[in-house]
Amino acid sequence: MSLPGLPASVRLVEVGLRDGLQSVPEPLPTARKLELVQLLIDAGVREIEAVSFAHPKVLPQLADAAEVMAAVPRVPGVRYRGLAPNFRGAERAVDCGLDELVVVVSADEEVSRRNQNLTVDEALLDLARIGDLAEASGLRLVTAVACAFFAPARGPVPAAERRRVLEAAAAAGSAGVYLGGTSGQEEPGEIYDGVAEVRSGYPDLEVGVHLHNRNGFAPANALAALQAGVDWLEGSFAGLGGDLWFPGDPAVLGNAPFEDLVHLCDGLGIKTGIDLPAYMLASEQIAALTGRASASFVSRGGTRAELAAASWPAAAGSAAGKG
Repeated sequence: MSLPGLPASVRLVEVGLRDGLQSVPEPLPTARKLELVQLLIDAGVREIEAVSFAHPKVLPQLADAAEVMAAVPRVPGVRYRGLAPNFRGAERAVDCGLDELVVVVSADEEVSRRNQNLTVDEALLDLARIGDLAEASGLRLVTAVACAFFAPARGPVPAAERRRVLEAAAAAGSAGVYLGGTSGQEEPGEIYDGVAEVRSGYPDLEVGVHLHNRNGFAPANALAALQAGVDWLEGSFAGLGGDLWFPGDPAVLGNAPFEDLVHLCDGLGIKTGIDLPAYMLASEQIAALTGRASASFVSRGGTRAELAAASWPAAAGSAAGKG
């Protein structure tokens, strides 16, 4: 059953191979990554952020980006993204068979310095150069606005600082932008306003939202984004990855679990083209490969169909007082 004001369909972008695996200390073998890609495709995932072109010494977990892109299945309708943190990374990316190049620019000055060793001004100059490079290479450019709403050790990020990056993204020729919930402390009203701002102020840009789940608001933030007219939502298998900069229980510090986004959309009657039971094979595989338990609610609690089909234990005790 759907709710008023929601779209009939939405795109879901799987970022686990990049944002998820970069948080795992031991690099996953290239062959295992390719197996995961195939599982995602088999489940109906059509947009995969597969690699990062950060310096291999910074992210050894993703040092095999070129090898991964040389071997991924080339299936009609499947688009592969790669992330570049700076111009040097973009130069490495352009000849690797990507469909989309993602460039990260933080709206917050301190996060930009700490995460990319660049001021925001320097990152915006890089973005302009990368825009020229992407156009010359025939790559679709997506600008990721990190800390679009809230920054660690600061709090809410003024909308003017977000708009500064949006203006630069449009000027660089971006086809789309995504608003990054980098801290995991974003709230539904902020998400709604941010997506609506892009919709009204930058109508030529597609807009997505990258969701983290530190405060447990990822489903509510996804719903707010859907109500505001978002083009796509981003999550990671099993909730792997995400904000690990500041203290907190690792069980809540990850990305929005991709399977929970699929489950949410299914429950709202929003088509994604993704088969949840088939997708769960990838989620189970990544948990087995990394030794990390899934943070996903649907992985741990099951679906409505599973609960409806369940049988009472043969010697079930009284259910009185169970609610």
